[in-house]
Amino acid sequence: MSTITMARRCLLVAAAMLGLAGTGCSIPARDDAVPRVHTERAMPLGIPNARFYADGDAKLMVEEGMRSGVREAAALRAEGRTPAQAPPAYFLAVSGGGDNGAFGAGIINGWTAIGTRPTFKMVTGVSTGALIAPFAFLGSDYDGQLREVYTTMTPDKVFRRRGLTAALFDDAMADTGPLAEIIAKYADQKMLDAIAAEYNKGRLLMIGTTDLDAQRPVIWNIGAIAASGHAGSLDLFRKILRASAAIPGAFQPVLIDVELDGKKYQELHVDGGAIAQLFLYPPSIDIASLKRERHAYIIRNARLDPDYAMAERRTITIAGRAIATMLAASGVNDVLRTYFVSQRDKVDYNLAYIGRDFDAPKKGEFDQAYMNALYEYGVRQIVEGRAWHKHPPGLASPAAVPTR
Repeated sequence: MSTITMARRCLLVAAAMLGLAGTGCSIPARDDAVPRVHTERAMPLGIPNARFYADGDAKLMVEEGMRSGVREAAALRAEGRTPAQAPPAYFLAVSGGGDNGAFGAGIINGWTAIGTRPTFKMVTGVSTGALIAPFAFLGSDYDGQLREVYTTMTPDKVFRRRGLTAALFDDAMADTGPLAEIIAKYADQKMLDAIAAEYNKGRLLMIGTTDLDAQRPVIWNIGAIAASGHAGSLDLFRKILRASAAIPGAFQPVLIDVELDGKKYQELHVDGGAIAQLFLYPPSIDIASLKRERHAYIIRNARLDPDYAMAERRTITIAGRAIATMLAASGVNDVLRTYFVSQRDKVDYNLAYIGRDFDAPKKGEFDQAYMNALYEYGVRQIVEGRAWHKHPPGLASPAAVPTR
């Protein structure tokens, strides 16, 4: 079932069952949310740099960036090199896109095959991009697992459909217990330890979710969580990955426990794509402080051209089509935002996306044949030198951007 089909079903069932709202049916319970004025004070597992609010105080993220520079310099000295000999800084951002994540997996593995895949200073991911990001961050040793995830996926490995009453009396139309099992299989202690080791070398892995209570974007600092040594760090890592892929209304949201002033609270987190479908780095950060070459790579797990279809004059059809349009427009705006920020900061920009030439049929969500075809398409795009575009579609030449 597609995301939009799920949205339509939610709308239809809600409209049909409003009269049941007073029948005494209960909804899933949860602990109190963090009080609004204390949102940024709550620290999961007590780790002060476990996460940042993307719309919050940029100083905290700047400080984390500076600490990563210190760790990187120490790692270079341990190798007998000086900080001045640091390699170019490579950034990778992987977007959401559901089963279209097979495209990103193909790009990553094809990149390894041609021998030009760099070691990234920072990797970010949202939704399906969050599932790809740890594999991309850890390098080619994890290519086999990444390929396996995106070429053997089927709907029953992602979700179990719930009854129609879930639209009113549950937290989503589908139970993502199967996805949690897949995440637990690959996001294990070995992976977490490997992320911690890379974090200690000055590298960063960031995952985006949406704090639904606060209606704010959250950037999770996975390396700091991994390096904390906290007994609950693996469970939190898995919850973050599941939350980032939790399409609101379609897939279960994820409750994350926090404690503040001795009292326990719970935060409700959903797909980071509810606010931004990809992010490179916060625009408020002065990336020019990295006194070396800077290269940004953006993988957009979707097409960037409109998906034409004749819409029926039906309320549910129109509402679903409007949701799809808003999501598509949001994705395009995210691509443009990262482009203009990179141009402002004189960062080399490279964008990969699903082109109009990909026309494999799709029978439904997580159709294995479709995902395999898309994976192979991603591999071919990069092997044949056609993957990377220097600007988004429609921008024929670099546009003038404000200087600092």
